[in-house]
Amino acid sequence: MRERERKSKGEKSYPEREDDYVSISQQIKSCLTFLFIICCLSPTTLSQSFSELLLLLLLPYVISLHIVNMSTIISCNTYSCLAASKWNNPTQGSSFVRTHRSCSWWNPKFLPKCSSHKHVHCQLQNGQQEKRSFSLKECAISVALAAGLIAGMPSLDWSPMAYAANPALSDLSVLISGPPIKDPGALLRYALPIDNKAIREVQKPLEDITESLKLAGVKALDSAERNLKQASRSLKQGKSSIISGLAESKKDHGVELLGKLEVGMEELQQIVEDRNRDAVAPKQKELLQYVGGVEEDMVDGFPFEVPEEYRSMPLLKGRAAVDMKVKVKDNPNLEECVFHIVLDGYNAPVTAGNFVDLVQRRFYDGMEIQRADGFVVQTGDPEGPAEGFIDPSTEKTRTIPLEVMVDGEKAPFYGETLEELGLYKAQTKLPFNAFGTMAMARDEFEDNSASSQIFWLLKESELTPSNSNILDGRYAVFGYVTENEDFLADLKVGDVIESIQVVSGLENLVNPSYKIAG
Repeated sequence: MRERERKSKGEKSYPEREDDYVSISQQIKSCLTFLFIICCLSPTTLSQSFSELLLLLLLPYVISLHIVNMSTIISCNTYSCLAASKWNNPTQGSSFVRTHRSCSWWNPKFLPKCSSHKHVHCQLQNGQQEKRSFSLKECAISVALAAGLIAGMPSLDWSPMAYAANPALSDLSVLISGPPIKDPGALLRYALPIDNKAIREVQKPLEDITESLKLAGVKALDSAERNLKQASRSLKQGKSSIISGLAESKKDHGVELLGKLEVGMEELQQIVEDRNRDAVAPKQKELLQYVGGVEEDMVDGFPFEVPEEYRSMPLLKGRAAVDMKVKVKDNPNLEECVFHIVLDGYNAPVTAGNFVDLVQRRFYDGMEIQRADGFVVQTGDPEGPAEGFIDPSTEKTRTIPLEVMVDGEKAPFYGETLEELGLYKAQTKLPFNAFGTMAMARDEFEDNSASSQIFWLLKESELTPSNSNILDGRYAVFGYVTENEDFLADLKVGDVIESIQVVSGLENLVNPSYKIAG
C-alpha cells in the first residue's frame, strides 16, 4: 500500500474592520482582472475548454467590479460571494487505494466550498468620495476592459463556426444537469443498453412517486396519483412500441411482465383512492421491478466484444445478483444482516466476472470487514502478505484492468482513468451516486492493480451533480446494494462476512476459473 499523509490546513481568519474589507476587495478585484486578462491574451497557457469555462465564470465578476469604478454619483453597499474554491476534507488521507490491513486507509478530498466574502462600502457626496478617491488610472483600465469585452476576444477563436462546433454553454451542461439520481434501482435501469422511449416514459413518473411522497399531508397522495395517471397513460399509448422493442427470445416473458404491470397499476390506483399512504411505496417498488424486468427483456445478447487481451478472464455477460450475509458483533440492535447486491456485467463484464468467480470460490466467506469509517466499508484483503487473490494455477496475484463505461460509448474504456484520457466531462454509466455503490479498490498509482479488494461507498455526493463525483472514472463500479443498504452504515471493522452466494444470473458467467480449479 502507498499511504500519503497530508498536513491539515487551519481555518482562514477573516478581517473584522470595514477598512480591511475594502483593502481585500481591491486585492480581489486586481487578482480577478489579472486572471481575466491572462485568459483573454494567453489562452495557450491553459487548455481551450478550461479557458472558456474560466472566462464565463470571471466575466460577470470583472464587469460588476469595474462598473463600481466607473460610477461617480451612486452610493452603494455591495456584498458578494466569490468562487474561491476550497477543498473540504471530511477525513484524513489522499486517495482511494488498495491497502494492507495494518495500514491506515485513504480518503479523498471531496467537496468544494465557497468561503470568501467581500464587503465594499462607497459613498459619494457632491461629487467627492469620502472613503476612497476615484482613480483615473482605474477608470482608464475599466474603459479599456469594457471596450475589449464589447469588441470581443478573437484570440479564443470564438467565431460563429467555432462556436457551433464547440459551444461554451454545452460545456457547462454537465455542471448544471440537475440533482443526481441516488436510487440504485433507477441507476441500474438507466444503465441498461436499450433505447426505447416508450418504456422510459412509463418508468419516469413511477420513479417520481418517491418525491411525491415527501410532500406533507394530502398533497403527497394527490401528487402520487398524478404520477400514476401519467404512467398509465404512457403505458396505454406506448404498449405496442414497448412490445416491439422486446428481444424475440424474451418476448413472451416481457409481455407477461407488462400484464402484471397493468394489473399492479390498477391496484396502486385503488390504494391511492383509499388514501392508504403507507401502502404506496411498497407497491411502487413492485411496479418498478416489473418495469426493470421488461427493460432487461429488451436486451438482445451481449452488446459488445470484450478486448482480446481480457477475453480469457472470467466475464459476466449480463447481470447477476448475490446475497451477502454479515454477522454483526457488539450491536444489540443488529445481529446479522443480508445485503442484496445486483452486479452489472453489461457495463463492467471483467470486473463483475472477477467478483462472481471469487464468490464461487468462497473467497470472501469468513472474511472480516477491514475498513468502516463512515465514508466506505471495505474488505477483500486476504490473510498473509498478498494483497489480493492468488490464482492457484499461476501462483501469482490475479489482477484486472480498470474498467469504466461512459454514456454514448459502445464499450468500456480499459486501463486508464477518464482523467488520463482527457474525458473530463464524460458521464459514467455506473456513477458513485447511490448509498452502497460497489467498486474495486486498487493501488493509488496503478490503474490495473485491482484484484479482490472491494468497497461500498456510504457518503453521498450532495454538493456535486450526477456523474461529477470525484471518484467517477477513477474506480470501477460494478454493482449496487439494492436491499438493506442502509445497514451498511452499522458495520464495523471485525464484523464477519459469513457467506456470499449467487442467487441469480450465474449462467451469465463465462470462463469461470473456479470450475477449472475443481
